[in-house]
Amino acid sequence: MIELTRLNGAPMVLNSDLIKTAEASPDTMLTLINGEKLIVREETAEVVERVLAYRARLLAAVARRLPSYGELQRAVSLTSLDVSGQPKPSSAPPGHKQL
Repeated sequence: MIELTRLNGAPMVLNSDLIKTAEASPDTMLTLINGEKLIVREETAEVVERVLAYRARLLAAVARRLPSYGELQRAVSLTSLDVSGQPKPSSAPPGHKQL
């Protein structure tokens, strides 16, 4: 879950797994997998950073519970994370960030 701010200033917590796209138009509009749209004050880059930080915390929590690095590699592959450090090409249209 990530903490964001609605356009009216009200804080909210969002399940980041539900975000399909983030679009700057000029406010940040999040489209969820169910089609719902949310407008937030944070810029798209900040939303992406919060999602990545949240997922990194989850992966770190899993790693602390695993007995060996080999098990960590298996957990990473199960979560479809790329540990190579190389950016993946985006198929999102300009102005969109696929999460």
